[in-house]
Amino acid sequence: MRTGQAVRSGGGSGGGTHYAAPAPLAPDLRSADARDRPSRNDSLAAQLSTVVGGPVGDHALIGRVRFWTPLRVILAFTVVFLALGWATKAGCIQQTEAGNGSLTLDWNNGRQYVAMCYSDTVPLYGAERLDEGAFPYKKAWVEQTPDGGRETRYMEYPVLSGLYQYVSMQLAKTWDALPLPGALQVVIYFNVVAFGLAMAWLVTVWASALLAGRRIWDAALVACSPLVIVHAFTNFDALATALAATGLLAWARRKPVLAGVLLGLGGAAKLYPLLLLGPIVVLCLRVDPMHRVPSTRIGLRIRDIDSGRAALTWLRETPYRIQFFGFRPLGAAIIAVVAAAGTWLTVNLPIALLYPNGWQEFFRLNTTRHADPDSVYNVITSFTGWPGFDGELDHGEPPSILNAVSLLLFVLACAAIAYIALTAPRRPRLAQLCFLVVAAFLLTNKVWSPQYSLWLVPLAVLALPHRRILLAWMTIDALVWVPRMFYYLGIDRKGLPEQWFTGTVVLRDLAVIGLCALIVRQIYRPGEDLVRRDFVDDPAGGVFDRTADPLLPWLPEPLRPRVTLARTS
Repeated sequence: MRTGQAVRSGGGSGGGTHYAAPAPLAPDLRSADARDRPSRNDSLAAQLSTVVGGPVGDHALIGRVRFWTPLRVILAFTVVFLALGWATKAGCIQQTEAGNGSLTLDWNNGRQYVAMCYSDTVPLYGAERLDEGAFPYKKAWVEQTPDGGRETRYMEYPVLSGLYQYVSMQLAKTWDALPLPGALQVVIYFNVVAFGLAMAWLVTVWASALLAGRRIWDAALVACSPLVIVHAFTNFDALATALAATGLLAWARRKPVLAGVLLGLGGAAKLYPLLLLGPIVVLCLRVDPMHRVPSTRIGLRIRDIDSGRAALTWLRETPYRIQFFGFRPLGAAIIAVVAAAGTWLTVNLPIALLYPNGWQEFFRLNTTRHADPDSVYNVITSFTGWPGFDGELDHGEPPSILNAVSLLLFVLACAAIAYIALTAPRRPRLAQLCFLVVAAFLLTNKVWSPQYSLWLVPLAVLALPHRRILLAWMTIDALVWVPRMFYYLGIDRKGLPEQWFTGTVVLRDLAVIGLCALIVRQIYRPGEDLVRRDFVDDPAGGVFDRTADPLLPWLPEPLRPRVTLARTS
């Protein structure tokens, strides 16, 4: 009988026409991927899903929707929360008439604190002399110091952040010069800055969603974080989070050069993206067998260059050498570090050569800066009256002991994290170590500006995707903004005493320390790690994803993994 021919069967009521399939039946594509289903395995998501019909069913189509993919839904959530974030700052760009009839910002009677709409971008427009059209790092001005002296000031931000402010200022002035709906230049400037920061945060969410792998819905916590509402437009940190997230994504895609370039650009905007290179190097040290690479000659060697043509040939072959070197973990880490350093130098060197005094201002200010109100050192001072490591200092006098202590504590914390990474029975995930390093930097540093908490949001979601725990920490951190604003308002204007603010800072620090403790616990108990279920290793790991520790580790005995062998009967 030919395939597909109808066959008549008789003999009983069950008789009928049956067909033989012309080819094997296709597999059931009802679910096209192994995506995580939060409404089925997370109680919080299950309760929230009742708004849209309840948990996903057993026969739902997973991974086959053409338009409203999870990524697009998450990006839509991001736009909503960014709009809420802009609305919380809108009170500080409202205009009113001054005494001479001209328009000015309505910051009367501490409105920026009472309305809790304060953003650094608004006062910096005049404080950094951007309103004069000045180029950052070239323009200098003289300010009076609190002790009655005078000092020369320059743009106080890293190069990429300063240039972003300059470009935003030029766009604002261009808008103001055209026949378009008008407002105060500082209002236009704020909206231009906010639009760029919103785009940067969308990139952060996009990269975080791709880094999450099969748990793409975890990125909804990045999109819907309360910290986005409070701090997305407080400062320029979304630029750094975007470059850090895309740098990790490039590393996950096994592109170490691109990863280094993006992290280097992030370091030119804020410092913390460069800290992520540390976990990359440590994990590559753990998984690299350090065996000698087979002698495989790729093109010319340097000693064979004897002419201009040979030099050009050697340069053309360089990308292939880099690609070959990047196949081994330690080689990929070295490439990323060199690319990051080269990118950072490329961005900074022109400004440093042309305007050395302006370029050094960021480093000078951070050296002479005293303990920030959010730092643990100021918290101790607030509750105990402790004068600090350096006691009373004149304006501009660097707190040398505080600088040394904060650096030493951070180095010790990094050493402890590296020890955990090298000796844990199973290799930790990259996101786990990145969160620990950045959290250690914030906890030990003398400065924790409120918007710095945005640095932790993508890393926390990738490292510890427990929704209730993360939302609790994010809510605590976001609510610190309320006593902060009323503390800045001043007791004389019915504000809050300092201890009300520093008390909430303690709660925030304890919440971050709690997250660190949970991550360390999961490093030593990988069976409790939600990401590593269903045979997943490290979605952000890149060259060491699904890579086993070498059978003959090269590290000294105290730094080797502590593997516990099962007892045999």
